[in-house]
Amino acid sequence: MLLRVFRWLSVLPLSLLQAVGAALGLVVYVASGVYRQRLRAHLRQAGYAPRQLALKAAAQAGRMVGELPVIWFRRGAAAPVHQVRVIGKEHVDAVRAEGFGVLYLTPHLGCFEISAQVAALWGPITVMFRPPRKSALLPLALASRQRHNLATAPANLAGVRPLLRALRAGEAVGLLPDQAPGSGEGVWADFFGRPAYTMTLPARLVQLGHARIILASALRHPGGRGYTLTLEPFPEPLDADPQRAATQINHALEGLIRRCPEQYLWAYNRYKRPPGAEPPPAQGGGETAA
Repeated sequence: MLLRVFRWLSVLPLSLLQAVGAALGLVVYVASGVYRQRLRAHLRQAGYAPRQLALKAAAQAGRMVGELPVIWFRRGAAAPVHQVRVIGKEHVDAVRAEGFGVLYLTPHLGCFEISAQVAALWGPITVMFRPPRKSALLPLALASRQRHNLATAPANLAGVRPLLRALRAGEAVGLLPDQAPGSGEGVWADFFGRPAYTMTLPARLVQLGHARIILASALRHPGGRGYTLTLEPFPEPLDADPQRAATQINHALEGLIRRCPEQYLWAYNRYKRPPGAEPPPAQGGGETAA
């Protein structure tokens, strides 16, 4: 039933779905104290005044949810992937010309779902996929990612093998590096001045997969008028030390986010301590309140 609803919604105008989503995002912000408190705390942590950005960020988070039926299920010439202006594809071409695989790192910024769809137009890409906790949502999540040149790998140890195979074959891989990993799969590294449990997988893939990092950010235009996908090479070689490499990646993501902070998902529980993980160094124990 949910799958049918999403397919039906996908025929509606993108501008309408984003507008409805923005309204719902503001309703959630007002109604949920936990959501509101976390969003505002994370904005303050990054040095922003919640009074100036909180409502804009909540509305943009709602737009992200509202546009999903179109992003996931609209196909053919009307698909939103054809409404994307791409800046920096020459960096991807240069990586491939050198014989390396392309590792796209995309934060929870703007319409991050569309980045892999654009990359799939240029060749095979494998994205790490974390199945939803509710089994009823699994058919929807799987159907949304079924398209030419786009494969998924589970977000666990078994999923690393297909990622490595893809990179060693000169293909592309997509990751959300600001997604909190499980215990033993990350290190504590500063993110906007506070320790965040950060995945070490990107550095491992670069070292073992003969790959180069491309930072990708897809920002939505107002009024449902498409997106701009910006691609750029990672600004420096990754350190061999996992903790320092994770800090480098977080710092690079901060730079992307600061270009358009209202389109970042500030309410995501980025600073949580995964069960079984060591405590963050700055807190000295226990799970963080955010």
